[in-house]
Amino acid sequence: MTSEEIAGSYELETGKVIVETFEAIDEDQVPGVLVHSHGPFAWGKDAFEAVHNMVVMEEVAMMSWRNRVMNPGIESMQQELLDKHFLRKHGPGAYYGQVKEEPHDLHVRNL
Repeated sequence: MTSEEIAGSYELETGKVIVETFEAIDEDQVPGVLVHSHGPFAWGKDAFEAVHNMVVMEEVAMMSWRNRVMNPGIESMQQELLDKHFLRKHGPGAYYGQVKEEPHDLHVRNL
Protein backbone atom coordinates (compact mmCIF):
# COMPACT_ATOMS: atom_id res chain seq x y z
CA MET A 1 0.00 0.00 0.00
CA THR A 2 1.14 3.50 -0.68
CA SER A 3 1.70 6.09 2.05
CA GLU A 4 -1.38 7.93 0.82
CA GLU A 5 -3.55 4.80 1.08
CA ILE A 6 -2.31 4.15 4.61
CA ALA A 7 -2.86 7.75 5.73
CA GLY A 8 -6.28 7.93 4.05
CA SER A 9 -9.03 5.33 4.28
CA TYR A 10 -6.79 2.53 5.56
CA GLU A 11 -9.56 -0.02 6.12
CA LEU A 12 -11.13 0.65 2.72
CA GLU A 13 -7.76 0.41 0.98
CA THR A 14 -6.99 -2.87 2.78
CA GLY A 15 -10.27 -4.25 1.45
CA LYS A 16 -9.41 -3.06 -2.06
CA VAL A 17 -6.07 -4.88 -1.89
CA ILE A 18 -7.89 -8.11 -0.99
CA VAL A 19 -10.44 -7.66 -3.80
CA GLU A 20 -7.67 -6.91 -6.34
CA THR A 21 -5.74 -10.00 -5.23
CA PHE A 22 -8.79 -12.22 -5.67
CA GLU A 23 -9.78 -10.99 -9.14
CA ALA A 24 -8.25 -14.14 -10.65
CA ILE A 25 -8.77 -16.47 -7.66
CA ASP A 26 -11.90 -18.42 -6.70
CA GLU A 27 -12.65 -17.24 -3.17
CA ASP A 28 -14.52 -20.49 -2.48
CA GLN A 29 -11.32 -22.46 -3.15
CA VAL A 30 -9.09 -20.04 -1.22
CA PRO A 31 -11.23 -18.94 1.75
CA GLY A 32 -8.65 -16.72 3.37
CA VAL A 33 -5.71 -14.43 2.82
CA LEU A 34 -2.72 -13.09 4.74
CA VAL A 35 -2.41 -9.37 4.09
CA HIS A 36 1.25 -8.28 4.11
CA SER A 37 2.15 -6.23 7.19
CA HIS A 38 -1.39 -6.60 8.52
CA GLY A 39 -2.76 -10.06 9.26
CA PRO A 40 -5.16 -12.79 8.21
CA PHE A 41 -8.70 -12.55 6.87
CA ALA A 42 -10.97 -15.58 6.40
CA TRP A 43 -14.53 -16.16 5.24
CA GLY A 44 -17.05 -18.94 4.72
CA LYS A 45 -20.74 -19.64 4.17
CA ASP A 46 -21.37 -18.77 7.83
CA ALA A 47 -19.47 -17.62 10.91
CA PHE A 48 -18.62 -21.19 11.94
CA GLU A 49 -17.01 -21.95 8.57
CA ALA A 50 -15.13 -18.62 8.61
CA VAL A 51 -13.68 -19.40 12.04
CA HIS A 52 -12.81 -22.94 10.90
CA ASN A 53 -10.98 -21.51 7.87
CA MET A 54 -9.11 -19.07 10.11
CA VAL A 55 -8.01 -21.88 12.46
CA VAL A 56 -6.81 -23.95 9.50
CA MET A 57 -4.89 -20.95 8.14
CA GLU A 58 -3.25 -20.37 11.55
CA GLU A 59 -2.23 -24.04 11.81
CA VAL A 60 -0.75 -24.07 8.30
CA ALA A 61 1.12 -20.84 9.07
CA MET A 62 2.51 -22.39 12.26
CA MET A 63 3.67 -25.51 10.39
CA SER A 64 5.36 -23.30 7.79
CA TRP A 65 7.02 -21.16 10.45
CA ARG A 66 8.33 -24.23 12.29
CA ASN A 67 9.75 -25.65 9.06
CA ARG A 68 11.52 -22.38 8.31
CA VAL A 69 12.91 -22.13 11.84
CA MET A 70 14.27 -25.68 11.62
CA ASN A 71 15.59 -25.18 8.08
CA PRO A 72 15.93 -21.52 7.00
CA GLY A 73 17.01 -22.63 3.52
CA ILE A 74 13.88 -24.70 2.86
CA GLU A 75 12.42 -24.15 -0.58
CA SER A 76 8.75 -23.70 -1.45
CA MET A 77 6.86 -26.69 -2.80
CA GLN A 78 7.13 -26.93 -6.59
CA GLN A 79 3.97 -25.83 -8.42
CA GLU A 80 3.33 -29.25 -10.00
CA LEU A 81 3.33 -30.96 -6.60
CA LEU A 82 1.14 -28.27 -5.05
CA ASP A 83 -1.36 -28.71 -7.91
CA LYS A 84 -1.26 -32.51 -7.54
CA HIS A 85 -2.02 -32.43 -3.82
CA PHE A 86 -4.92 -30.00 -4.25
CA LEU A 87 -6.48 -31.27 -7.47
CA ARG A 88 -6.45 -34.96 -6.51
CA LYS A 89 -8.84 -34.01 -3.71
CA HIS A 90 -10.73 -31.06 -5.16
CA GLY A 91 -10.27 -31.07 -8.94
CA PRO A 92 -12.62 -32.31 -11.64
CA GLY A 93 -10.90 -35.71 -11.63
CA ALA A 94 -10.77 -35.97 -7.81
CA TYR A 95 -9.94 -39.49 -6.71
CA TYR A 96 -8.54 -39.20 -3.20
CA GLY A 97 -11.60 -40.32 -1.22
CA GLN A 98 -13.59 -37.19 -1.99
CA VAL A 99 -17.20 -36.86 -3.07
CA LYS A 100 -17.33 -35.98 -6.75
CA GLU A 101 -18.24 -32.34 -7.43
CA GLU A 102 -19.14 -30.52 -10.59
CA PRO A 103 -16.01 -29.76 -12.63
CA HIS A 104 -14.40 -26.43 -11.84
CA ASP A 105 -11.49 -24.61 -13.35
CA LEU A 106 -9.39 -25.03 -10.21
CA HIS A 107 -5.81 -24.03 -9.73
CA VAL A 108 -3.75 -23.42 -6.62
CA ARG A 109 -0.61 -21.38 -6.58
CA ASN A 110 1.97 -19.95 -4.27
CA LEU A 111 1.05 -16.30 -3.81
